[in-house]
Amino acid sequence: MANFTMNDFLLMAFSAKPELEILFASLFLVFYLLAIIGNILIIIATSMDESLSSPMYFFLKHLSFLDLCYISVTVPRFIINSFMHSGNISLLECIMQCFAFILCCSAEVFMLTVMSYDRYVAICLPLRYEIIMDVRTCVHGVVGVWISGTISGIMHTATTFSIHFCGPRIIHQFFCDIPQIMKLSCSNEYMREVDVSIFLALVAFFCFICIGFSYMQIFSSVLRMPSAEGRAKAFSTCLPHLVVVILFMCTSFFEFMKPPSDIPTASDILFTILYTVVPPTFNPTIYSLRNKAIKLAVRKVFKKRKALLS
Repeated sequence: MANFTMNDFLLMAFSAKPELEILFASLFLVFYLLAIIGNILIIIATSMDESLSSPMYFFLKHLSFLDLCYISVTVPRFIINSFMHSGNISLLECIMQCFAFILCCSAEVFMLTVMSYDRYVAICLPLRYEIIMDVRTCVHGVVGVWISGTISGIMHTATTFSIHFCGPRIIHQFFCDIPQIMKLSCSNEYMREVDVSIFLALVAFFCFICIGFSYMQIFSSVLRMPSAEGRAKAFSTCLPHLVVVILFMCTSFFEFMKPPSDIPTASDILFTILYTVVPPTFNPTIYSLRNKAIKLAVRKVFKKRKALLS
């Protein structure tokens, strides 16, 4: 078969049955609305409440914004396609979606690493915390996260779409998933993408090691605290972040290790939801449930809104 470059692709999503397609779209719509509401509340609360001006909440605000971008890259397009019963996506749209998805996914890993370092300094080096984590360091950290994510997105997208595609233009996923796109390659050109994937996987593994080291030091310091109140306060700020890290890393690992399939199974659908929808949807809930300051700030937001409406 001759090599050629496709002008568009067909996203097959989860089911060929219209009623199941609508059901999945409705489920994703609920998750998307929860993610939008939860993350916007976190952003508003951490921006308006002066008591939440520490670096931890500065990073949390940017993590919430990143989660909004992350879930908005794929889910709204899937919902619209499902209700319109159309899975066509142009080559340019697919390229942009791949770039944005890898950017957000990579930036999430880097952001969680930066946040773990912030918690390490706050718990293990409290007397030097304000000196180390000053405004300049925090801004540089966030800028570095976005630059690193952008470089990852460019590397993945450039190597993916530099190959030639053959055969059917069908992508068995609800978004332009790189492993599925690689299956359409005509030859061993995809090995360049494999090399990039391995490199970025090693970078992600290094981030995971840094996070693990940070929390080993944190828990060691917390357990040595003489005050039970101090230990409880330290755990209340660290445990939500640790849960978010485990949630995102585990779902990403399952997705990375899972071989792409021609016909999505129930486990494929579950892993896809865990990987793309669950982290940005439940991150705000995890943080607000364990953090009294966040819950108090959110209540203030609702009280101010109620006062404006009355």
